[in-house]
Amino acid sequence: MKEKKRLTVEETRRLSKDSAFSLLGVVSRLVRKKDRNDNPFWDISVMDGTGQIDGKIWGNSEWWRLRGEERTRLDPLADDEVLNLEGCTAGLQGKVVEFRDQNQYNFNVVYLVDQDKYPAHGFVRRSPFSDEAMEAEFRSLVEGCGEPVRGFLERIFFERGIWREFRAWPAAVSVHHAYVGGLLEHSLSVARAAVALARGYVESGVPVDVDVVVAGSLLHDLGKLESYRLSPTPQVTLPGNVVDHIVLGYHRFMSLAEEAGFDRDRALAIGHILVSHHGSREFGSPVLPATAEAMIVSAADELDFKLYCWREQIAQLDAARDVTDFVPTLQRRLWRGAPPAGNAKAFTEQG
Repeated sequence: MKEKKRLTVEETRRLSKDSAFSLLGVVSRLVRKKDRNDNPFWDISVMDGTGQIDGKIWGNSEWWRLRGEERTRLDPLADDEVLNLEGCTAGLQGKVVEFRDQNQYNFNVVYLVDQDKYPAHGFVRRSPFSDEAMEAEFRSLVEGCGEPVRGFLERIFFERGIWREFRAWPAAVSVHHAYVGGLLEHSLSVARAAVALARGYVESGVPVDVDVVVAGSLLHDLGKLESYRLSPTPQVTLPGNVVDHIVLGYHRFMSLAEEAGFDRDRALAIGHILVSHHGSREFGSPVLPATAEAMIVSAADELDFKLYCWREQIAQLDAARDVTDFVPTLQRRLWRGAPPAGNAKAFTEQG
């Protein structure tokens, strides 16, 4: 780790082809696989405060344990320290290569560092927005609702204690808002956009229940409290893998609604948002949005996902380029667009 200047994940992702790098972060994912010749390799994801990077560790890479000045060679196929590396801090050296017209990050040296000296929680990425600001906005949205929605939301979040987890939880393990506070940040973004859409359509004469839109936006990813965990990086739970957050969230919401004696018609309307918010069966929703409120929340959810991906990709784009490489998640290349002005510029600098 002393040979090269240590880079952050963000700096590493800005490197060009054939660049060498050294970084330090917490391993959020490590999966052993085999190539066509039956040789082992590993898919790895590493996170620090600036972001997450995915890469490959090939079978000829070196694995070492560092303890002070002591350096011990490890067998990645046998040593427990390697097998249990997820959630631990590691140092990595590697090189940027090109694969299918995309940058790929190959790690050729892996260091298991002293976890007391480099605790994993110090490298976990967090929402760029303050806890205080997000909580204030959340409470304002709840307080802006009429009864019985306001009382129900206050009860389940603040009296039942869901808030303690909800404010810290990730929205995913990769792709979007995959960090501490990501679920709250994403839910607020969806609610902000959905409420603006709802009020706009009310002005156009469309009968939209804005309170249901607020509740549906804040609760649409409720199931992620059971689908993911922080250890200390975002990880998928067994229920998250075999049931998924949509079903988990609907079941939990309807149980809470019944327990609270919440109005059945509104409970069904909000529950419909939870099961339809992905917008299509292809993307995991068992039913399609069938109400004005569900269509609005689904559209806001998809837009927030796409804009998050756009923002992350543009942030990594070299200043001399205006268009990204092909982004498989969105099935397109992304354009930086015309130079922003006013509020757009300020928001870009903040984010």
